[in-house]
Amino acid sequence: MDTNKQRFFIELAFNGGAYHGWQIQKNAKSVQEVLNKALSTLLRRPVDTLGCGRTDTGVHAKQLFAHFDDEGTVVKGNESKIIGSLNALLPADIAVKRLFSVANEAHARFDAVKRSYEYHIHFGKNPFLNGLSWQLKDKPNINTMNEAAKLMLNYQDFSCFSKSHTQVFTNNCKLMQAEWRWLSEERLVFHISADRFLRNMVRAIVGTLLEIGNNKQSVDYIHAVIESKSRSAAGASVPACGLYLTEVVYPWDSNFN
Repeated sequence: MDTNKQRFFIELAFNGGAYHGWQIQKNAKSVQEVLNKALSTLLRRPVDTLGCGRTDTGVHAKQLFAHFDDEGTVVKGNESKIIGSLNALLPADIAVKRLFSVANEAHARFDAVKRSYEYHIHFGKNPFLNGLSWQLKDKPNINTMNEAAKLMLNYQDFSCFSKSHTQVFTNNCKLMQAEWRWLSEERLVFHISADRFLRNMVRAIVGTLLEIGNNKQSVDYIHAVIESKSRSAAGASVPACGLYLTEVVYPWDSNFN
């Protein structure tokens, strides 16, 4: 790498409702495209970011990291000013939270060791959660869903929860957490963490666990689904509006142990 270049990580959050995911798409607006344009305008040169992963259309992020390389010393020492200028350029549904220098070989995607998601469900019509949570009528049995979720921690191959025809070398993931919790009497959140996730994986897991929570399947159903390695054996994918990328952890992060 050019010794005159310095790599930077940028941390951002976004409401994904208006975007076709993080990654640049042909003929569709993405968060990455909007961020690249703002950075290029501010730094007065083409800037291409590389994100820690991709998110699907309509999915939100409370924390997402991307990296880019600065030429010369434009960014170094001016991080706070650039954050303010970027937030002024970006639309209201994208916010830059941090900007910091890293080693030139640091990689936002490949260096991440843990990723966490939440899936939000609410019961009863709530205009303040429209587009930010999935509304359901009947409350599922959280105890049976957590029994099944705990069983998932014994597996590594999650082919059954992956969108078909994805270009990955393996469908193995190391799950670190999978748990449902009540946020309030009318709000339910699924928390899941792993070293990596497959495309559509969390939404398919939530749909499958709800089959159990709604007494359409037994807890043992989760064994049959995972061991089948077939997407058709799992439950339907739930809507994107309730899904949030909440945390991305790197080896140098104090949150990793």
